[in-house]
Amino acid sequence: MADAGDAGNTRLAIVAGLTMIGIYAVQFVAARFSLREHLTATDLAALRFGGAGAVFVPIVWRGGLASMRALGWQRALILAALAGLPYPLIINWGLTHAPAAHAAALCPASIVFFSFLLSRIVFNDSPSRQRTIGVLAIIAGLSLFIAPARDGTGGVLFGDMLFIGSGLMFSTYAVLVRRWRADPVTATAAVVFLSCLPLPALYLFAPSHIHAAAATEIVSQIVIQGILAGAAAMFLYTYIVRQLGPQAASLFLPCIPIATVFVGMAVLGETPMTIQFAAIAIMAAGMAISAIGRPGTSASLNVPASRGS
Repeated sequence: MADAGDAGNTRLAIVAGLTMIGIYAVQFVAARFSLREHLTATDLAALRFGGAGAVFVPIVWRGGLASMRALGWQRALILAALAGLPYPLIINWGLTHAPAAHAAALCPASIVFFSFLLSRIVFNDSPSRQRTIGVLAIIAGLSLFIAPARDGTGGVLFGDMLFIGSGLMFSTYAVLVRRWRADPVTATAAVVFLSCLPLPALYLFAPSHIHAAAATEIVSQIVIQGILAGAAAMFLYTYIVRQLGPQAASLFLPCIPIATVFVGMAVLGETPMTIQFAAIAIMAAGMAISAIGRPGTSASLNVPASRGS
């Protein structure tokens, strides 16, 4: 019975991962469209957490903040600092210096690498050789994907460093969710609720072109950036971390640039170069190798590393 339950949880986690990939692919293309047309980076971040807040603030209010008190305000603030408002602001800041393709590739790649590294350090997870090879293939494919756009200028390098830094932030968030065994709804609600608090100051003092955008564009971005990417995808990733662990959860992320390429081709008419299609094939192979590899073990917990409590 326990094995059947574990298999069912694993299947649900896989479905959650595929749904998350689709959400982020649409979010990436929608963000590129609006940044190119009307909205600023801070506008998108504000709409992201404004929309997410519309979903989660009523949940927090009904619970009387009891769930976040159970998590602990210090822990909630740490999770919000890592995956809340600063996270999209840093990515959007990077997009002002480096091409969007760099963000689509470097953010997931760095999350894969740092999740792999931090799981080894914090939980003493011992991934199989097969999974290690798969992760290395994923990183190689992502590096190849951004190679044609790299021009070596200081501005591009600075943007790339911001993308890599955002990957470290989100990986740390995932590791802490697992270490603290945080409930997915509680962790997501804490991040969204605390990220909504500074939005009035952001609206008053940050540069904004939101008044130049059409109402349909603003509503669309609230739904895509806020309700889907800011709330639903955040919850889905937290759920996957609880079920599979941060290392296994991070293996879904390299699919984001793959899905984004095809959505971008359909919506924006952007076709990758031949070398980037080769990179997609390498990433897909790495995903396949990692998927059939044995999950790592953990010496620091009394439960398998791939399961939540």
